[in-house]
Amino acid sequence: MGICDSTMGLSNILLGMALLISGAASMTSQGYFNKTGELPCHFTNSQNISLDELVVFWQDQDKLVLYELYRGKENPQNVHPKYKGRTSFDKDNWTLKLHNIQIKDMGSYQCFIHHKGPKGLVPMYHMGSELSVLANFTQPEIMVTSNRTENSGIINLTCSSVQGYPEPKEMYFKLKTENSTTKYDTAMKKSQNNVTELYNISISLSFSVPEASNVSITCVLQLESMELHSLPYNIETNKMERKESEQAMERLQPHVPEKADEAQCVNISKTTSGDKKHTCGPSSPDTLLARD
Repeated sequence: MGICDSTMGLSNILLGMALLISGAASMTSQGYFNKTGELPCHFTNSQNISLDELVVFWQDQDKLVLYELYRGKENPQNVHPKYKGRTSFDKDNWTLKLHNIQIKDMGSYQCFIHHKGPKGLVPMYHMGSELSVLANFTQPEIMVTSNRTENSGIINLTCSSVQGYPEPKEMYFKLKTENSTTKYDTAMKKSQNNVTELYNISISLSFSVPEASNVSITCVLQLESMELHSLPYNIETNKMERKESEQAMERLQPHVPEKADEAQCVNISKTTSGDKKHTCGPSSPDTLLARD
């Protein structure tokens, strides 16, 4: 075996070891919908090699190039159209920033660093990363679809939360009185936008209002790592019943005339016949003559 063969064999072994070691380095990063995410490379330039001697690029799981820095200058020719104008390279931290993140950007990414020497490109570093994308759901909102009526203790409520990702674990109502707390599970309705891939979530339920002085209903959206709570919907049962009772009493109570409506009685001491008269009601002409 010649010297050249030995050198090539050793180079291949070292390259294989380097790829195994660097390939094992991987991390997960998280970005938010329509915001900026980071794809790290974590290259330690211990030899302080100039960027003019390096070729740096990132590609996604479909082997599409996001960004390329060729010997210190950006090379947009190799960048896929879906990524053009959406990336910026942080040279200090060896991190690629991906702007305006969409749900479809989730997946695996890899950065590659090669040294451009007299004999061509020599691989120096390779790192993989996983990008996850989140979209914050809106605060759950309770809406009354039909109010409680006089003859029914039933109230119909709907709760909704929109524009979120990923799909939540569950959504439920929580009814709280002075003495107890009850969880009401119900089927969660969901719809997903075909373009943004964001979810809209809602639930509906009919409640039988308990006989308690104060009732508070809350809607809870359970996500992967947190809960979102609606503002409480409060029902003051006794006050509602008292108001309904008062309204019923008003309908049953007979009309009592006020003083202005009451007949006024006038005693007339003298008449032409000498007898006393007792007259009720407005003054009659005879009364006026008698007074005169």
